[in-house]
Amino acid sequence: MSPDAQADVPVRKVAETEFTDWLKAVNVGFLRPPLVSETDAAGRRENTDLARTQGAFDGDRCVATFRSFAQELTVVGGAAIPTSAVTNVTVSPTHRRRGLLSRMMANELAEAKERGDVAATLIAAEYPIYGRYGFGPATSVAEWEIEVGRTGLDPRWSGPEDGGRIDLITSEDVRKLGPELFERFRAVQPGTVSRNQRWWDLNTGATQRTGHPWTEPFWALHRSATGEPEGLAAYTADETWTDAKQPLNTATVRGLIALTPAAERALWHFVCSIDWITKVRTGHRAPDDLLPHLFPDPRAARPVTQADFLWVRLLDVVRALESRTYPTTDSLVLEVVDATGPTAGRYHLAATPSGATCAPTSASPDLILDVRELGTLYLGDESAVRLAALGRVAQGTPGAATRADALFRTPRRPWCPDMF
Repeated sequence: MSPDAQADVPVRKVAETEFTDWLKAVNVGFLRPPLVSETDAAGRRENTDLARTQGAFDGDRCVATFRSFAQELTVVGGAAIPTSAVTNVTVSPTHRRRGLLSRMMANELAEAKERGDVAATLIAAEYPIYGRYGFGPATSVAEWEIEVGRTGLDPRWSGPEDGGRIDLITSEDVRKLGPELFERFRAVQPGTVSRNQRWWDLNTGATQRTGHPWTEPFWALHRSATGEPEGLAAYTADETWTDAKQPLNTATVRGLIALTPAAERALWHFVCSIDWITKVRTGHRAPDDLLPHLFPDPRAARPVTQADFLWVRLLDVVRALESRTYPTTDSLVLEVVDATGPTAGRYHLAATPSGATCAPTSASPDLILDVRELGTLYLGDESAVRLAALGRVAQGTPGAATRADALFRTPRRPWCPDMF
């Protein structure tokens, strides 16, 4: 599209008076009814920073949307880096292929870099879009459907085996206990992102949005033998019976976090022991979740989903690489290609288990890769050797990809449990 044609659809920050129309455009992009109630608009406005909200306008009609908010991402070793979480990205079907997303993304990445964000993050609705802006898939998710009768669990006993206990609690209890429990969890789980107060309000029913009917879940809290909260699960159940009055109910887990393997085991065993429940849908879990092997018969858990989830776009290579930890001692020169952002250059990473330094260098590169591939490697979920085999990473020195794997890969895979 010519520059003159693009100028006919300006991209700008959304004004207060345009916010409701902007929300309608968000709904259009996500194929939801293009209606926004005053109550919903007011609630969304309270939690939207218009300084980080963009729209494209054809006359007085909003035809593309883009928003970001402050977030923290837990990296390998437990540090939390400041990130810009990108969300509400849409282009109306009447205005596709006009460069609107590219312009909004360029604005956001420049502003995020200026703010001092180390990276940007998003959940990609479509895979092919965001790689061209330097984002790479950095975590994955899996989901299982469990046939309870095949697990091999003793149906007569569902209590924790670690001396702890499980209590059903209320949403009000969750709003009190949940944030602290989650903070302890995200401090040790690479790939997790921070939850603000609105997250807790939306996910416990304290705040409800038009068009998103609230179903109150059951909340199961695991306490250790000393009474310390160590795990939390939310689940709902349908009501399905055969003509012969046999139960065929399915429990759907909305979320489950645990600080210890014992708490994780206890919560899954509990959900799979509830009367009348014959199947359990696990919701999104880590791709290497313990879940299937918590049962005597792991085949009772049938995989139904495996897909990319959190995408990461590095904005500051030095701070990013110095923020995470490494299991061994080595050094690599990385040549980062970045056609649309600020990270292009060569960087010398000197890593040890006690810390790492990273600095620009003019030395010959050991590994040449696009910033999107560096984002994919960053949390330890992908292999540089695999990327080299795919032609997405080039080795300047023999064996550099293998050495990179020794530095970047992690024993357990990163996991982001939250959509945003």
